[in-house]
Amino acid sequence: SGQRWCRAWRVGRGSRAPGAPGSARAAGMGWAAALALPRPAGPHHVGCADVMVGRTRQGLFFRLYYPCEPHARAARPLWIPRAEYFEGLVDVGGRTFRVPLSWNSPFKPGSAKYPLIIFSHGLGAFRTLYSAVCAELASRGFVVAALEHRDRSASATYFCTGEPGEALREEWIPYGRVPPGEKEFYFRNKQVLLHQRADECARGLQLFEDISRGQVVPNVLHGAFDLSVIDMTKVAIMGHSFGGVTAVLATVKEPRFSCAVALDAWMFPLEHARYPDVSKPLLFINNEKFQTPESIARMKRLRSRNSETKAVTILGSRPSRSDITFLTGKFEKLINRILTTRGTLDPHKVLGITCQAALAFLQRHLDLNEDFDQWDPLLDGIGDSVVADEPLCRSNL
Repeated sequence: SGQRWCRAWRVGRGSRAPGAPGSARAAGMGWAAALALPRPAGPHHVGCADVMVGRTRQGLFFRLYYPCEPHARAARPLWIPRAEYFEGLVDVGGRTFRVPLSWNSPFKPGSAKYPLIIFSHGLGAFRTLYSAVCAELASRGFVVAALEHRDRSASATYFCTGEPGEALREEWIPYGRVPPGEKEFYFRNKQVLLHQRADECARGLQLFEDISRGQVVPNVLHGAFDLSVIDMTKVAIMGHSFGGVTAVLATVKEPRFSCAVALDAWMFPLEHARYPDVSKPLLFINNEKFQTPESIARMKRLRSRNSETKAVTILGSRPSRSDITFLTGKFEKLINRILTTRGTLDPHKVLGITCQAALAFLQRHLDLNEDFDQWDPLLDGIGDSVVADEPLCRSNL
């Protein structure tokens, strides 16, 4: 399943568009399609911004989603902010898309601080590809930091070099294919285990901890935010596919993560020897046709070790939790052929069930004073289009 995803999303290394992330000029690609990304349903308006810390590959890069002040004239960010992320995959002509969020808007002030979610993307994805899920959680009062991993599991990513005050120079990191003759398990296992993906998640958490203690951490991309509004006692991690197993492992590497939510977790790269170390509550939210029997067996093993770990399956959902499920037109038809993403359940309903189950789980394990417990039945597989436990179907990928 992971191989199919990365093959489909492999990015060609063509011309590099200049321009800052989020600029219209930067997105040199376009499609004869529309991105029908839903507006977040929660009570908060949602802002987003890009944050890059450090001027080396060992720094951090993430898109921040957060409750913001409403601003009628706020700019909307591009869904895919740079041509390097997507060019070479398809060329069907047309236009680019903007997402219904407020770019660089100020945080919404409140009497209480916001809980934090670190989000880890799937293999071949990148920080902006889960805008619907991240924005929905932000609209419910969370700050979500969607990392862009630099272990060559992203379709592409970059960091900026140069001394402060000098013009920034971009260094791009392409997607990493499995080398000829090397087994995928060992290649992906190194990415998730050996101070790469899970370590980036832990360093992301430490960054917010440092800021909460008053440390000044400059954003290389020149955005300025007061990130001290985050409640560092209420922190969770979430991820999709390769990011799902990254989230599981990150709870071992960083015990300050209270729990993890794994969307269609690709359990393949996780070593059996690490299972006894996983002690935090986990929520697996699965598509009925994505998982392999081996991955399901590994989820069951983790559930057997902790009664607070839950698994639910959404029936009829597509085998992708990214924003591509909201594409329409010619591009939707092409992606459906490549990823077999078409499901019988409306993607808006899938998004709703996913976020409601996650919110109920997060309220339970972050000790939140919200009304998310209204969705507690979903955690037991009670509800329309939901069943308890892992899927029974074999993956069709």
